[in-house]
Amino acid sequence: MNKRVVYMFGAFVITILVFVTAYSQEEMVVVDNRVFPKPERPPAVFVHEAHNETAEIDACNTCHHVYEDGVKLEDESSEGELCSDCHGLEASDGMPGLMKAFHLNCKGCHMELKKGPITCGECHRK
Repeated sequence: MNKRVVYMFGAFVITILVFVTAYSQEEMVVVDNRVFPKPERPPAVFVHEAHNETAEIDACNTCHHVYEDGVKLEDESSEGELCSDCHGLEASDGMPGLMKAFHLNCKGCHMELKKGPITCGECHRK
């Protein structure tokens, strides 16, 4: 095998690794809003690891919750799933729609702790 093929294969593997890493939660820099047909604002800026470190959040289920029959399951986590896997664009069966779910989870926590951004422009920055 010639060196050029080896270098091209190596570059391909590195590119794939960078791409996969860039879209993992650890590297997340904005909340994925692609599910919304016509977003009114840019995606919310959210650096996952920095947020959790600053907020001293160790348990994933603090944010990645699971509910059953309207009761939060304290030992369950929905990490690895998209919020839109459970929340539709519109509210249904007592579950808030996706936008409201984001705002209740994020903004609700910020208001309760009296820390963090709560206005539109503080999260949805251009």
